[in-house]
Amino acid sequence: MKFKTLGRTGVQVSMLCLGTMTFGKEADEAASAQIYRRCREAGIQFIDTANVYVGGRSEEILGQLIEGERDELIIASKFFGKVGPGVNDRGCSRRHLRQAVEESLRRLRSDRLDLYYVHQVDPLTPIEETLRGLDDLVRAGKILYPAVSNFAAWQIVKALGISAREHFARFECVQPMYNLVKRQVEVELLPMAASEGLAVVPYNPLAAGLLSGKYRRGSGEGAGRIAENAQYRTRYDDPEYYETAEKFVALCGERGWNPVAVAVAWVASHPAVTAAIIGARNVEQLNGSLGALDFAMTPEIRAEIAALSKAPPLATDRREEQFSVRAG
Repeated sequence: MKFKTLGRTGVQVSMLCLGTMTFGKEADEAASAQIYRRCREAGIQFIDTANVYVGGRSEEILGQLIEGERDELIIASKFFGKVGPGVNDRGCSRRHLRQAVEESLRRLRSDRLDLYYVHQVDPLTPIEETLRGLDDLVRAGKILYPAVSNFAAWQIVKALGISAREHFARFECVQPMYNLVKRQVEVELLPMAASEGLAVVPYNPLAAGLLSGKYRRGSGEGAGRIAENAQYRTRYDDPEYYETAEKFVALCGERGWNPVAVAVAWVASHPAVTAAIIGARNVEQLNGSLGALDFAMTPEIRAEIAALSKAPPLATDRREEQFSVRAG
């Protein structure tokens, strides 16, 4: 297993991170235990969950599995989503934040979280309020490092500026969507993270299974997120994505590569990426992603694969200056 430094924290994390969204849903307790143990055997010590995954059940199962080896692990969870019937049982207010972290710690049977993500933007709560709440939790020892998911680069930079001004614990990690067909983060978010010393831990490296080759254009049949989940069907309902996936799977077939392993390795190989999140319904599915550990992703192979999809537009309209040399 290769390890990378988590942003500016000095903490070392495995280059693959186990995502537990399937725990308690597609993977029952027995399957979850098998997935967890296989990842530990492979050297993974970085694990991601969230309080909304299966109504908290994913955290509960993970809490049972990590007993006895909590100190060996880097555990991340998230807050924002609705977790109860009350009008305030969601969002990024300090009130909800305090309640959410205590419930996650109880389910995980832990006294702290290594990373705690703001799961998404809360339009009702000023970011200053959330950052103060996270700083309170750091000072109380409930969390070690604040983190953020699904924010735009400008929103993260704004938060970093506020944290610097107010002497709050700053975001140390960002979790965006990133895969061969979803490359928007290459425009501003990944360069921003590299510039500001933020760790990057992307999710969806397989594009919900699209890059595995299990789906074809015009067919939503079969088992998998795109077939079973309307959110994922909407997310990847673009003929161009399917065309890219077909070209990618064909290339892998020509070279004798496992497309699952290569898709994960491609995401993990970006210089700004710290660890790629992998998940599975069973160990057999997991083994495909673990194959990324053995794939030799060279700059040439990465560029060849990138050429299969449409690169996102530049951050500005001055395309003519993309390859120019700045005059003295």
